[in-house]
Amino acid sequence: MEMNQTHAQASPEVPLRAVALVCTLSPSPARSSSHLLAEQTMAALADHGVSGKVIRVVDHDVKPGVGVDMGDGDAWPGIRDTILGADILVISTPIWLGHPSSVAQKVMERLDAELSESDDEGRPLTYGKVAAVCVVGNEDGAHKVSADMFQGLNDLGFSLAPGAVTYWVGEAMQGTDYHDLDSTPKSTAETTATLAAHTSHLARRLKAAPYPAP
Repeated sequence: MEMNQTHAQASPEVPLRAVALVCTLSPSPARSSSHLLAEQTMAALADHGVSGKVIRVVDHDVKPGVGVDMGDGDAWPGIRDTILGADILVISTPIWLGHPSSVAQKVMERLDAELSESDDEGRPLTYGKVAAVCVVGNEDGAHKVSADMFQGLNDLGFSLAPGAVTYWVGEAMQGTDYHDLDSTPKSTAETTATLAAHTSHLARRLKAAPYPAP
């Protein structure tokens, strides 16, 4: 009986929430490849019973720092509430000079505050949440950027499924962006679908069976 209950809890019918933080340097309404890939990832997650929202970080006054609230006017506490209310966090970043964007780094620095926060059993509030990454650029570096993000997210308590990144990089030394393409490349679409399937699966498993308290 207990096994059947666990199976039911982890089934695709269990609703999940996700939030995608878009770390483009361009505020709305400018076109953004990072925003486009984040929206495509959220659409793929929706096929697995995941709902949620996309937030373009530069549209909000997120203060620099490593606290949960950096004072008057700081927009991070509202974004943080959305993250804590979600099962899945997607971070979508462009490649700039071979690295994640400065906005992505700011997000990671703000998430660092979660290392000092815990639930009633002493677990960080990020434990049990699953993360995934989207990377776009017209230069090489997608694997390096995802490696940077993966290490940081894991340090901060997020879990990562196999294939937790989807990306597109254009030919080196040219100016075509992802949002300039006439259609989504098959390889990127398939990678996004895999990310969504594996990430939602892991999120349901962790929702049914949380990590033990320390």
